[in-house]
Amino acid sequence: MASKRPREAWASRLGVILAVAGSAVGLGNFLRFPGLAAGNGGGAFMIPYFCALLLLGIPICWAEWSMGKYGGLFGFNSCPAIFGVLGRRPIWRYLGVLGLLIPVVIYMYYVYIESWCLGYAFSYLMGEINLGEDPTKWAEESKKFFADFVGSDQDGLMLDGKLHVSVVFWLITFAVNFFFIYRGLSKGIEKFCTWAMPAMAICALIVLVRVLTLGTPDPSLPDQNVLGGLAYMWEPKPLKPGDSVFSALADPEVWMKAAGQIFFSLSVGFGVIINYASYLKRRDDVVLSGLTASATNEFFEVCLGGLITIPAAFIFLGAAGTVGGTFGLGFNTLPVVFLHMPGGAFFGFIWFFMLFLAAITSSLSMLQPAIAFFEEGLDLGRRASVAILGMITGLGSLFVIFYSKGLVALDTLDFWAGTALIYVLATLQVILYAWVFGAEKGHRFAQQGAEMRLPRIFTFVIRYITPTYLLVVFGMWAYKSLPGYVEQLGEGGVPLLGVLLIGVIAIFLLILVHIAGMRWGAETRDTSGPEELPDFSEEKQ
Repeated sequence: MASKRPREAWASRLGVILAVAGSAVGLGNFLRFPGLAAGNGGGAFMIPYFCALLLLGIPICWAEWSMGKYGGLFGFNSCPAIFGVLGRRPIWRYLGVLGLLIPVVIYMYYVYIESWCLGYAFSYLMGEINLGEDPTKWAEESKKFFADFVGSDQDGLMLDGKLHVSVVFWLITFAVNFFFIYRGLSKGIEKFCTWAMPAMAICALIVLVRVLTLGTPDPSLPDQNVLGGLAYMWEPKPLKPGDSVFSALADPEVWMKAAGQIFFSLSVGFGVIINYASYLKRRDDVVLSGLTASATNEFFEVCLGGLITIPAAFIFLGAAGTVGGTFGLGFNTLPVVFLHMPGGAFFGFIWFFMLFLAAITSSLSMLQPAIAFFEEGLDLGRRASVAILGMITGLGSLFVIFYSKGLVALDTLDFWAGTALIYVLATLQVILYAWVFGAEKGHRFAQQGAEMRLPRIFTFVIRYITPTYLLVVFGMWAYKSLPGYVEQLGEGGVPLLGVLLIGVIAIFLLILVHIAGMRWGAETRDTSGPEELPDFSEEKQ
Protein backbone atom coordinates (compact mmCIF):
# COMPACT_ATOMS: atom_id res chain seq x y z
CA MET A 1 0.00 0.00 0.00
CA ALA A 2 1.33 3.41 -0.95
CA SER A 3 -0.18 5.09 2.10
CA LYS A 4 1.56 4.54 5.44
CA ARG A 5 -1.45 5.87 7.36
CA PRO A 6 -2.65 3.47 10.12
CA ARG A 7 -5.86 1.76 9.13
CA GLU A 8 -8.90 2.64 11.24
CA ALA A 9 -10.88 -0.03 13.08
CA TRP A 10 -13.77 -0.32 15.49
CA ALA A 11 -12.79 -0.40 19.14
CA SER A 12 -15.49 -2.90 20.13
CA ARG A 13 -18.20 -5.11 18.68
CA LEU A 14 -20.86 -3.19 20.61
CA GLY A 15 -19.54 0.01 19.07
CA VAL A 16 -20.00 -1.12 15.48
CA ILE A 17 -23.49 -2.50 16.23
CA LEU A 18 -24.56 0.79 17.83
CA ALA A 19 -22.99 2.78 15.00
CA VAL A 20 -24.83 0.78 12.32
CA ALA A 21 -28.05 0.92 14.32
CA GLY A 22 -27.52 4.66 14.77
CA SER A 23 -27.17 5.13 11.03
CA ALA A 24 -30.54 3.40 10.59
CA VAL A 25 -32.44 4.97 13.50
CA GLY A 26 -33.51 8.43 12.41
CA LEU A 27 -36.48 10.71 11.91
CA GLY A 28 -38.25 8.10 9.81
CA ASN A 29 -38.56 5.77 12.81
CA PHE A 30 -40.47 8.26 14.95
CA LEU A 31 -42.35 10.31 12.35
CA ARG A 32 -42.58 8.60 8.96
CA PHE A 33 -43.38 5.07 10.13
CA PRO A 34 -46.28 5.92 12.50
CA GLY A 35 -47.92 8.13 9.88
CA LEU A 36 -47.59 5.46 7.17
CA ALA A 37 -48.97 2.71 9.38
CA ALA A 38 -51.92 4.72 10.67
CA GLY A 39 -52.85 5.97 7.19
CA ASN A 40 -52.48 2.66 5.35
CA GLY A 41 -54.58 0.14 7.21
CA GLY A 42 -53.14 0.29 10.75
CA GLY A 43 -52.47 -3.29 11.83
CA ALA A 44 -53.08 -4.53 8.29
CA PHE A 45 -50.09 -2.43 7.15
CA MET A 46 -47.81 -4.51 9.35
CA ILE A 47 -48.28 -7.60 7.14
CA PRO A 48 -46.57 -6.10 4.06
CA TYR A 49 -44.20 -4.29 6.42
CA PHE A 50 -42.85 -7.49 7.97
CA CYS A 51 -42.84 -9.26 4.59
CA ALA A 52 -40.56 -6.53 3.30
CA LEU A 53 -38.40 -6.77 6.43
CA LEU A 54 -37.84 -10.52 6.02
CA LEU A 55 -37.53 -10.68 2.22
CA LEU A 56 -35.93 -7.35 1.41
CA GLY A 57 -34.41 -5.54 4.38
CA ILE A 58 -32.57 -8.23 6.32
CA PRO A 59 -31.22 -10.12 3.24
CA ILE A 60 -29.76 -6.94 1.72
CA CYS A 61 -28.43 -5.93 5.12
CA TRP A 62 -26.58 -9.26 5.47
CA ALA A 63 -25.28 -8.91 1.92
CA GLU A 64 -23.93 -5.42 2.63
CA TRP A 65 -22.23 -6.54 5.85
CA SER A 66 -20.57 -9.41 3.98
CA MET A 67 -19.50 -7.27 1.02
CA GLY A 68 -18.05 -4.60 3.28
CA LYS A 69 -16.07 -7.06 5.40
CA TYR A 70 -14.76 -8.85 2.29
CA GLY A 71 -13.54 -5.60 0.73
CA GLY A 72 -11.96 -4.61 4.04
CA LEU A 73 -9.70 -7.69 3.89
CA PHE A 74 -8.00 -6.02 0.91
CA GLY A 75 -7.55 -2.78 2.85
CA PHE A 76 -10.46 -0.99 1.14
CA ASN A 77 -13.22 0.95 2.88
CA SER A 78 -14.97 2.86 0.09
CA CYS A 79 -17.82 1.61 -2.03
CA PRO A 80 -16.08 2.09 -5.43
CA ALA A 81 -13.03 0.08 -4.36
CA ILE A 82 -15.09 -2.66 -2.68
CA PHE A 83 -17.33 -2.93 -5.75
CA GLY A 84 -14.18 -3.30 -7.84
CA VAL A 85 -12.95 -6.14 -5.60
CA LEU A 86 -16.26 -7.97 -5.74
CA GLY A 87 -17.00 -7.41 -9.43
CA ARG A 88 -13.43 -7.84 -10.74
CA ARG A 89 -14.18 -5.32 -13.50
CA PRO A 90 -13.41 -1.57 -13.62
CA ILE A 91 -17.05 -0.79 -14.48
CA TRP A 92 -18.08 -1.81 -10.98
CA ARG A 93 -15.83 0.88 -9.50
CA TYR A 94 -17.73 3.52 -11.46
CA LEU A 95 -21.10 2.05 -10.46
CA GLY A 96 -19.88 2.12 -6.86
CA VAL A 97 -19.74 5.92 -7.02
CA LEU A 98 -23.42 5.81 -6.04
CA GLY A 99 -22.25 4.67 -2.60
CA LEU A 100 -20.54 8.07 -2.29
CA LEU A 101 -23.06 10.25 -4.12
CA ILE A 102 -26.17 9.15 -2.24
CA PRO A 103 -24.99 9.76 1.35
CA VAL A 104 -23.27 13.03 0.39
CA VAL A 105 -26.39 14.48 -1.26
CA ILE A 106 -28.74 13.20 1.46
CA TYR A 107 -26.52 14.81 4.09
CA MET A 108 -26.92 18.20 2.37
CA TYR A 109 -30.60 18.43 3.28
CA TYR A 110 -30.74 15.99 6.20
CA VAL A 111 -28.39 18.15 8.28
CA TYR A 112 -30.80 21.07 7.79
CA ILE A 113 -33.75 19.01 9.09
CA GLU A 114 -31.50 17.89 11.93
CA SER A 115 -30.92 21.51 12.87
CA TRP A 116 -34.68 22.06 13.10
CA CYS A 117 -34.82 19.39 15.80
CA LEU A 118 -32.05 21.14 17.73
CA GLY A 119 -33.78 24.49 17.27
CA TYR A 120 -37.11 23.19 18.53
CA ALA A 121 -35.44 21.48 21.51
CA PHE A 122 -33.70 24.76 22.42
CA SER A 123 -36.95 26.70 21.98
CA TYR A 124 -38.77 24.35 24.38
CA LEU A 125 -35.90 24.53 26.85
CA MET A 126 -36.01 28.34 26.84
CA GLY A 127 -39.82 28.50 26.83
CA GLU A 128 -39.92 30.27 23.45
CA ILE A 129 -42.67 28.21 21.80
CA ASN A 130 -45.85 30.14 22.57
CA LEU A 131 -48.85 29.51 20.33
CA GLY A 132 -51.18 31.90 22.14
CA GLU A 133 -53.96 31.47 24.67
CA ASP A 134 -56.69 30.26 22.32
CA PRO A 135 -56.50 26.44 21.86
CA THR A 136 -58.66 26.67 18.73
CA LYS A 137 -55.85 28.60 17.01
CA TRP A 138 -52.93 26.45 18.18
CA ALA A 139 -52.84 24.33 15.03
CA GLU A 140 -52.72 27.41 12.80
CA GLU A 141 -50.10 29.11 15.00
CA SER A 142 -47.98 25.96 15.04
CA LYS A 143 -47.90 25.88 11.24
CA LYS A 144 -46.97 29.57 11.17
CA PHE A 145 -44.17 29.05 13.72
CA PHE A 146 -42.71 26.23 11.62
CA ALA A 147 -42.98 28.22 8.37
CA ASP A 148 -41.20 31.20 9.98
CA PHE A 149 -38.54 28.98 11.53
CA VAL A 150 -37.58 27.17 8.29
CA GLY A 151 -38.39 30.02 5.88
CA SER A 152 -40.84 28.00 3.81
CA ASP A 153 -42.72 31.17 2.84
CA GLN A 154 -39.79 32.71 0.97
CA ASP A 155 -36.52 32.04 -0.82
CA GLY A 156 -33.26 33.69 0.16
CA LEU A 157 -33.65 32.99 3.87
CA MET A 158 -30.09 33.94 4.81
CA LEU A 159 -30.20 37.19 2.80
CA ASP A 160 -33.12 38.91 4.57
CA GLY A 161 -30.87 41.44 6.29
CA LYS A 162 -29.94 39.41 9.36
CA LEU A 163 -28.69 35.97 10.31
CA HIS A 164 -31.86 33.92 10.46
CA VAL A 165 -32.30 31.71 13.52
CA SER A 166 -32.55 28.53 11.43
CA VAL A 167 -29.19 29.32 9.82
CA VAL A 168 -27.61 29.69 13.27
CA PHE A 169 -28.82 26.24 14.31
CA TRP A 170 -27.71 24.83 10.95
CA LEU A 171 -24.19 26.22 11.49
CA ILE A 172 -24.04 24.68 14.97
CA THR A 173 -25.32 21.31 13.75
CA PHE A 174 -23.00 21.31 10.74
CA ALA A 175 -20.01 22.06 12.96
CA VAL A 176 -20.92 19.33 15.48
CA ASN A 177 -21.14 16.74 12.70
CA PHE A 178 -17.72 17.61 11.32
CA PHE A 179 -16.18 17.76 14.78
CA PHE A 180 -17.05 14.11 15.37
CA ILE A 181 -16.21 12.99 11.83
CA TYR A 182 -12.81 14.67 12.13
CA ARG A 183 -12.08 12.65 15.27
CA GLY A 184 -12.30 9.47 13.21
CA LEU A 185 -14.10 6.17 13.34
CA SER A 186 -13.56 4.93 16.90
CA LYS A 187 -12.89 8.23 18.69
CA GLY A 188 -15.60 10.11 16.84
CA ILE A 189 -18.48 8.08 15.39
CA GLU A 190 -18.22 5.06 17.68
CA LYS A 191 -17.73 7.02 20.89
CA PHE A 192 -20.63 9.33 20.09
CA CYS A 193 -23.00 6.48 19.18
CA THR A 194 -22.13 4.47 22.31
CA TRP A 195 -23.67 7.17 24.49
CA ALA A 196 -26.13 8.74 22.04
CA MET A 197 -28.06 5.52 21.37
CA PRO A 198 -28.73 4.75 25.08
CA ALA A 199 -29.55 8.43 25.68
CA MET A 200 -31.97 8.32 22.77
CA ALA A 201 -33.67 5.22 24.20
CA ILE A 202 -33.99 6.85 27.64
CA CYS A 203 -35.54 10.01 26.15
CA ALA A 204 -37.98 7.95 24.07
CA LEU A 205 -38.97 5.84 27.09
CA ILE A 206 -39.61 8.98 29.16
CA VAL A 207 -41.99 10.34 26.51
CA LEU A 208 -43.55 6.90 26.03
CA VAL A 209 -44.32 6.56 29.75
CA ARG A 210 -45.89 10.04 29.73
CA VAL A 211 -48.08 9.15 26.73
CA LEU A 212 -49.18 5.78 28.13
CA THR A 213 -50.16 7.38 31.47
CA LEU A 214 -52.28 10.18 30.00
CA GLY A 215 -55.51 8.24 30.51
CA THR A 216 -58.50 10.24 29.24
CA PRO A 217 -57.43 13.91 29.41
CA ASP A 218 -60.85 15.25 28.33
CA PRO A 219 -63.77 13.45 30.04
CA SER A 220 -66.14 14.96 27.49
CA LEU A 221 -64.34 12.93 24.81
CA PRO A 222 -64.17 9.47 26.39
CA ASP A 223 -63.09 7.75 23.17
CA GLN A 224 -59.92 9.86 22.97
CA ASN A 225 -57.89 7.90 25.52
CA VAL A 226 -54.70 5.84 25.58
CA LEU A 227 -56.38 2.60 24.54
CA GLY A 228 -58.22 4.42 21.76
CA GLY A 229 -54.95 5.88 20.49
CA LEU A 230 -53.23 2.50 20.50
CA ALA A 231 -56.21 0.92 18.77
CA TYR A 232 -56.18 3.62 16.09
CA MET A 233 -52.53 2.88 15.44
CA TRP A 234 -52.54 -0.92 15.55
CA GLU A 235 -56.01 -2.29 14.78
CA PRO A 236 -56.56 -3.35 11.12
CA LYS A 237 -58.86 -0.86 9.44
CA PRO A 238 -60.17 -0.30 5.91
CA LEU A 239 -58.56 2.17 3.56
CA LYS A 240 -62.02 3.48 2.67
CA PRO A 241 -65.32 3.36 4.56
CA GLY A 242 -67.25 0.21 3.71
CA ASP A 243 -64.18 -1.81 2.68
CA SER A 244 -62.86 -4.86 4.49
CA VAL A 245 -60.51 -4.19 7.39
CA PHE A 246 -57.79 -5.95 5.36
CA SER A 247 -58.50 -4.02 2.15
CA ALA A 248 -55.01 -2.52 2.42
CA LEU A 249 -53.53 -5.89 1.46
CA ALA A 250 -55.17 -5.67 -1.97
CA ASP A 251 -53.68 -2.25 -2.69
CA PRO A 252 -50.25 -2.52 -4.40
CA GLU A 253 -49.37 1.00 -3.30
CA VAL A 254 -49.55 -0.07 0.37
CA TRP A 255 -47.03 -2.85 -0.32
CA MET A 256 -44.84 -0.33 -2.11
CA LYS A 257 -44.92 2.08 0.85
CA ALA A 258 -44.18 -0.72 3.32
CA ALA A 259 -41.18 -1.87 1.29
CA GLY A 260 -39.95 1.70 0.97
CA GLN A 261 -40.18 2.24 4.73
CA ILE A 262 -38.14 -0.90 5.47
CA PHE A 263 -35.68 0.06 2.80
CA PHE A 264 -34.96 3.52 4.17
CA SER A 265 -35.37 2.56 7.80
CA LEU A 266 -32.58 -0.04 7.77
CA SER A 267 -30.24 2.26 5.77
CA VAL A 268 -29.77 -0.36 3.04
CA GLY A 269 -28.81 1.03 -0.33
CA PHE A 270 -26.94 4.02 1.11
CA GLY A 271 -23.39 2.67 0.93
CA VAL A 272 -23.10 3.20 4.69
CA ILE A 273 -23.24 -0.40 5.94
CA ILE A 274 -20.66 -1.48 3.35
CA ASN A 275 -18.32 1.22 4.62
CA TYR A 276 -18.89 0.46 8.30
CA ALA A 277 -18.48 -3.32 7.81
CA SER A 278 -15.20 -2.83 5.94
CA TYR A 279 -13.51 -1.89 9.22
CA LEU A 280 -14.25 -5.31 10.74
CA LYS A 281 -11.40 -7.69 11.43
CA ARG A 282 -10.82 -11.01 9.67
CA ARG A 283 -12.72 -13.11 12.22
CA ASP A 284 -15.42 -10.64 13.24
CA ASP A 285 -19.05 -11.76 13.08
CA VAL A 286 -21.37 -10.24 10.46
CA VAL A 287 -24.47 -12.46 10.77
CA LEU A 288 -25.48 -11.89 14.38
CA SER A 289 -24.15 -8.31 14.34
CA GLY A 290 -26.20 -7.45 11.27
CA LEU A 291 -29.32 -9.01 12.74
CA THR A 292 -28.76 -7.24 16.08
CA ALA A 293 -28.39 -3.84 14.38
CA SER A 294 -31.59 -4.47 12.39
CA ALA A 295 -33.46 -5.58 15.52
CA THR A 296 -32.33 -2.46 17.38
CA ASN A 297 -33.69 -0.32 14.59
CA GLU A 298 -37.01 -2.19 14.65
CA PHE A 299 -37.26 -1.70 18.42
CA PHE A 300 -36.95 2.06 18.00
CA GLU A 301 -39.37 2.10 15.07
CA VAL A 302 -42.14 -0.31 16.06
CA CYS A 303 -41.91 -0.40 19.86
CA LEU A 304 -41.12 3.29 20.47
CA GLY A 305 -42.12 5.29 17.39
CA GLY A 306 -45.31 3.28 16.92
CA LEU A 307 -46.41 3.76 20.53
CA ILE A 308 -45.72 7.48 20.89
CA THR A 309 -46.50 9.70 17.93
CA ILE A 310 -49.93 8.61 16.68
CA PRO A 311 -51.42 7.67 20.09
CA ALA A 312 -50.35 11.05 21.54
CA ALA A 313 -51.85 12.96 18.61
CA PHE A 314 -55.07 10.90 18.77
CA ILE A 315 -55.56 11.41 22.52
CA PHE A 316 -55.63 15.20 22.26
CA LEU A 317 -56.65 15.90 18.66
CA GLY A 318 -58.60 12.83 17.57
CA ALA A 319 -58.26 11.08 14.22
CA ALA A 320 -57.85 14.40 12.38
CA GLY A 321 -54.67 15.13 14.35
CA THR A 322 -52.94 12.00 13.07
CA VAL A 323 -52.99 13.16 9.44
CA GLY A 324 -49.82 14.69 8.01
CA GLY A 325 -46.48 13.83 6.50
CA THR A 326 -43.18 13.65 8.34
CA PHE A 327 -42.85 17.42 8.73
CA GLY A 328 -46.56 18.06 9.35
CA LEU A 329 -46.84 15.45 12.08
CA GLY A 330 -43.48 16.16 13.66
CA PHE A 331 -43.23 19.94 13.57
CA ASN A 332 -46.86 21.10 13.25
CA THR A 333 -49.02 18.59 15.14
CA LEU A 334 -46.80 17.46 18.03
CA PRO A 335 -46.12 21.00 19.34
CA VAL A 336 -49.90 21.35 19.72
CA VAL A 337 -50.01 17.99 21.53
CA PHE A 338 -47.32 19.12 23.97
CA LEU A 339 -49.32 22.28 24.78
CA HIS A 340 -52.29 20.12 25.73
CA MET A 341 -50.10 17.76 27.75
CA PRO A 342 -49.29 18.45 31.44
CA GLY A 343 -45.60 19.29 31.66
CA GLY A 344 -45.59 19.67 27.89
CA ALA A 345 -42.61 22.05 27.70
CA PHE A 346 -40.35 19.49 29.40
CA PHE A 347 -41.59 16.58 27.28
CA GLY A 348 -41.36 18.73 24.14
CA PHE A 349 -37.68 19.37 24.90
CA ILE A 350 -37.03 15.66 25.57
CA TRP A 351 -38.82 14.67 22.35
CA PHE A 352 -36.99 17.04 20.01
CA PHE A 353 -33.64 16.45 21.69
CA MET A 354 -34.20 12.73 21.10
CA LEU A 355 -34.99 13.45 17.42
CA PHE A 356 -31.76 15.47 17.21
CA LEU A 357 -29.74 12.54 18.57
CA ALA A 358 -31.49 10.17 16.15
CA ALA A 359 -30.71 12.49 13.26
CA ILE A 360 -27.05 13.11 14.10
CA THR A 361 -26.21 9.40 14.45
CA SER A 362 -27.57 9.04 10.92
CA SER A 363 -25.88 12.11 9.44
CA LEU A 364 -22.46 11.07 10.77
CA SER A 365 -22.80 7.80 8.89
CA MET A 366 -23.45 9.74 5.68
CA LEU A 367 -20.11 11.54 5.90
CA GLN A 368 -17.82 8.58 6.60
CA PRO A 369 -18.04 6.83 3.16
CA ALA A 370 -16.73 9.89 1.31
CA ILE A 371 -14.04 10.51 3.93
CA ALA A 372 -12.86 6.91 3.52
CA PHE A 373 -12.70 7.33 -0.27
CA PHE A 374 -10.70 10.55 -0.13
CA GLU A 375 -8.20 8.95 2.23
CA GLU A 376 -7.68 5.65 0.45
CA GLY A 377 -8.37 6.70 -3.14
CA LEU A 378 -6.51 10.01 -3.22
CA ASP A 379 -4.15 9.45 -0.26
CA LEU A 380 -5.39 12.58 1.50
CA GLY A 381 -5.04 13.11 5.22
CA ARG A 382 -8.00 13.40 7.57
CA ARG A 383 -7.82 17.18 7.71
CA ALA A 384 -7.79 17.61 3.92
CA SER A 385 -10.55 15.01 3.45
CA VAL A 386 -12.78 16.71 6.02
CA ALA A 387 -12.10 20.14 4.49
CA ILE A 388 -13.03 19.02 0.96
CA LEU A 389 -16.17 17.21 2.09
CA GLY A 390 -17.14 20.15 4.28
CA MET A 391 -16.88 22.52 1.33
CA ILE A 392 -18.96 20.26 -0.97
CA THR A 393 -21.70 19.50 1.54
CA GLY A 394 -21.72 23.07 2.86
CA LEU A 395 -22.39 24.54 -0.58
CA GLY A 396 -25.07 21.94 -1.25
CA SER A 397 -26.72 22.59 2.09
CA LEU A 398 -26.72 26.34 1.43
CA PHE A 399 -28.54 25.59 -1.84
CA VAL A 400 -31.29 23.89 0.20
CA ILE A 401 -31.41 26.76 2.70
CA PHE A 402 -31.49 29.48 0.03
CA TYR A 403 -34.31 27.85 -1.96
CA SER A 404 -36.42 27.33 1.15
CA LYS A 405 -39.78 28.39 -0.24
CA GLY A 406 -42.15 25.44 -0.05
CA LEU A 407 -39.10 23.28 0.78
CA VAL A 408 -38.86 22.56 -2.97
CA ALA A 409 -35.07 22.18 -3.06
CA LEU A 410 -35.18 19.79 -0.11
CA ASP A 411 -37.94 17.69 -1.69
CA THR A 412 -36.07 17.55 -5.01
CA LEU A 413 -32.86 16.19 -3.50
CA ASP A 414 -34.85 13.82 -1.31
CA PHE A 415 -36.69 12.33 -4.28
CA TRP A 416 -33.78 11.85 -6.67
CA ALA A 417 -31.02 10.96 -4.18
CA GLY A 418 -33.00 9.75 -1.19
CA THR A 419 -35.51 7.67 -3.14
CA ALA A 420 -34.73 6.91 -6.79
CA LEU A 421 -30.96 6.40 -6.56
CA ILE A 422 -31.25 4.31 -3.38
CA TYR A 423 -33.38 1.78 -5.25
CA VAL A 424 -30.83 1.75 -8.06
CA LEU A 425 -27.87 1.19 -5.73
CA ALA A 426 -29.65 -1.54 -3.78
CA THR A 427 -30.51 -3.35 -7.02
CA LEU A 428 -26.89 -3.14 -8.15
CA GLN A 429 -25.71 -4.46 -4.78
CA VAL A 430 -28.02 -7.48 -4.97
CA ILE A 431 -26.88 -8.25 -8.54
CA LEU A 432 -23.23 -7.83 -7.59
CA TYR A 433 -23.46 -9.97 -4.45
CA ALA A 434 -25.79 -12.72 -5.68
CA TRP A 435 -24.86 -13.08 -9.35
CA VAL A 436 -21.39 -11.61 -9.92
CA PHE A 437 -19.58 -12.39 -6.69
CA GLY A 438 -21.82 -15.41 -6.11
CA ALA A 439 -24.47 -16.02 -3.45
CA GLU A 440 -22.94 -19.38 -2.46
CA LYS A 441 -19.50 -17.85 -2.18
CA GLY A 442 -20.93 -15.00 -0.13
CA HIS A 443 -22.75 -17.45 2.12
CA ARG A 444 -19.53 -19.34 2.87
CA PHE A 445 -17.71 -16.10 3.59
CA ALA A 446 -20.44 -14.76 5.88
CA GLN A 447 -20.19 -17.92 7.96
CA GLN A 448 -16.55 -17.25 8.83
CA GLY A 449 -16.47 -16.01 12.41
CA ALA A 450 -20.28 -15.95 12.58
CA GLU A 451 -21.80 -16.50 16.00
CA MET A 452 -25.04 -17.82 14.53
CA ARG A 453 -25.62 -19.88 11.41
CA LEU A 454 -26.80 -17.95 8.38
CA PRO A 455 -30.04 -19.62 7.22
CA ARG A 456 -29.55 -21.65 4.04
CA ILE A 457 -32.69 -20.13 2.58
CA PHE A 458 -30.87 -16.78 2.58
CA THR A 459 -28.99 -17.81 -0.59
CA PHE A 460 -32.23 -18.53 -2.44
CA VAL A 461 -33.90 -15.36 -1.15
CA ILE A 462 -31.03 -13.02 -2.09
CA ARG A 463 -30.68 -14.58 -5.56
CA TYR A 464 -34.31 -14.70 -6.62
CA ILE A 465 -36.87 -13.26 -4.21
CA THR A 466 -35.08 -10.07 -3.14
CA PRO A 467 -34.22 -8.81 -6.66
CA THR A 468 -37.70 -9.69 -7.93
CA TYR A 469 -39.34 -7.95 -4.97
CA LEU A 470 -37.04 -4.96 -5.42
CA LEU A 471 -37.62 -4.60 -9.16
CA VAL A 472 -41.40 -4.99 -8.84
CA VAL A 473 -41.61 -2.40 -6.06
CA PHE A 474 -39.32 -0.01 -7.93
CA GLY A 475 -41.29 -0.51 -11.15
CA MET A 476 -44.62 0.19 -9.46
CA TRP A 477 -43.22 3.21 -7.68
CA ALA A 478 -41.58 4.63 -10.83
CA TYR A 479 -44.75 4.05 -12.86
CA LYS A 480 -46.80 5.99 -10.34
CA SER A 481 -44.46 8.83 -9.35
CA LEU A 482 -41.72 9.28 -11.96
CA PRO A 483 -43.79 10.91 -14.75
CA GLY A 484 -44.85 13.73 -12.44
CA TYR A 485 -41.27 14.47 -11.41
CA VAL A 486 -40.04 14.37 -15.00
CA GLU A 487 -42.79 16.79 -15.98
CA GLN A 488 -41.75 19.02 -13.10
CA LEU A 489 -38.17 19.06 -14.39
CA GLY A 490 -39.43 20.19 -17.79
CA GLU A 491 -40.79 23.32 -16.17
CA GLY A 492 -37.29 24.30 -15.01
CA GLY A 493 -36.76 26.27 -11.81
CA VAL A 494 -35.50 24.88 -8.52
CA PRO A 495 -36.23 21.19 -9.28
CA LEU A 496 -34.07 21.33 -12.39
CA LEU A 497 -31.31 23.14 -10.49
CA GLY A 498 -31.43 20.43 -7.84
CA VAL A 499 -31.00 17.65 -10.40
CA LEU A 500 -28.16 19.57 -12.06
CA LEU A 501 -26.47 19.89 -8.65
CA ILE A 502 -26.66 16.12 -8.17
CA GLY A 503 -25.29 15.65 -11.70
CA VAL A 504 -22.33 17.97 -11.09
CA ILE A 505 -21.42 16.18 -7.86
CA ALA A 506 -21.74 12.81 -9.61
CA ILE A 507 -19.39 13.86 -12.42
CA PHE A 508 -16.89 15.24 -9.90
CA LEU A 509 -16.91 11.97 -7.95
CA LEU A 510 -16.62 9.88 -11.13
CA ILE A 511 -13.49 11.81 -12.08
CA LEU A 512 -12.03 11.18 -8.63
CA VAL A 513 -12.91 7.47 -8.86
CA HIS A 514 -11.12 7.32 -12.22
CA ILE A 515 -8.01 8.95 -10.70
CA ALA A 516 -8.19 6.60 -7.70
CA GLY A 517 -8.55 3.59 -10.03
CA MET A 518 -5.33 4.46 -11.81
CA ARG A 519 -3.61 4.88 -8.47
CA TRP A 520 -4.91 1.55 -7.17
CA GLY A 521 -3.73 -0.17 -10.34
CA ALA A 522 -0.21 1.14 -9.75
CA GLU A 523 -0.12 -0.21 -6.20
CA THR A 524 0.24 -3.71 -4.94
CA ARG A 525 -3.44 -3.75 -4.03
CA ASP A 526 -5.28 -4.88 -7.17
CA THR A 527 -9.02 -4.15 -7.25
CA SER A 528 -9.56 -7.05 -9.62
CA GLY A 529 -9.56 -9.30 -6.53
CA PRO A 530 -8.77 -13.00 -6.31
CA GLU A 531 -10.74 -15.68 -8.06
CA GLU A 532 -11.27 -17.55 -4.80
CA LEU A 533 -11.95 -16.61 -1.21
CA PRO A 534 -9.03 -15.93 1.10
CA ASP A 535 -7.88 -19.15 2.75
CA PHE A 536 -10.03 -19.35 5.88
CA SER A 537 -9.83 -22.39 8.07
CA GLU A 538 -13.10 -24.13 8.86
CA GLU A 539 -14.79 -23.17 12.10
CA LYS A 540 -17.57 -24.79 14.06
CA GLN A 541 -20.84 -23.00 13.64
